[in-house]
Amino acid sequence: MPINIPGILVPFQLILNPRVVLPSIVVKDIRHLDFVALRKAGYRGAVFDKDNCITLPHKDTLVPAIQHAWDECRNAFGEGNVIIVSNSAGTSLDPGGIQCESVTYNTGVPVLRHKSFKPAYSCITNIRGYFSSLRYPIRDDELIVVGDRIFTDVVMANRMRGSKVSQGLLKMALTCGYENGGAIRKENDSPEVRPHGPLAVWTTGVWKKEAMAMRWCEKKLVDAVRRWSHNREPELDTTQFIKEFTESKPPRTSGMMAGLFGRLRRT
Repeated sequence: MPINIPGILVPFQLILNPRVVLPSIVVKDIRHLDFVALRKAGYRGAVFDKDNCITLPHKDTLVPAIQHAWDECRNAFGEGNVIIVSNSAGTSLDPGGIQCESVTYNTGVPVLRHKSFKPAYSCITNIRGYFSSLRYPIRDDELIVVGDRIFTDVVMANRMRGSKVSQGLLKMALTCGYENGGAIRKENDSPEVRPHGPLAVWTTGVWKKEAMAMRWCEKKLVDAVRRWSHNREPELDTTQFIKEFTESKPPRTSGMMAGLFGRLRRT
């Protein structure tokens, strides 16, 4: 598997902007998100990761447990306003786009085709290109980005925040180098400056254990940055977008019956 150089370079960006790894919302999975509340608050589109977010790793079908939440999301945002951006389906790892087509068929939403892995700025450009091409274009600050990895999904969402026309040479070199064949890119090619960007949603639950050591490191990093960094901008109250969800457990019929038969035998 090719090395994700944009992801490897993220620790260098931490030196200049440690809060780039901080999510706006932390939930176990998308069943805890109130998509209707998000839509009412002005969010009109969503970008989802695939593996261990809405599907099992390397699978093309939706996890059955989140089907209702997925339908709620699609109904809230509307046709074409929800996309999947993966570092597998739709990339160079998906020859001919076969997996891309399969995921689209099984989930009912388009999979973005892109050449650079998340969180590359060129991938961000592809996302912006998709949403700006819609009949009713969607801005960065009208998006939510949902994923289970800090160094790809959350960082990508935060890189889209507060777009700047220009950056210092050092920052550009550390954050953008090697993301486009070694070329240095600006964070945003458009001169328009947006003070706020997408809402970064981090799903901490995993449907199948994968890269657990790295996930532990990401969690510790997020905790450390929250503890030691200071946010100079007012934070949005995101509690309104989180809803309680209790996963139902199947009744322990076998255990109850065994206990009943045991008592009958003793009598």
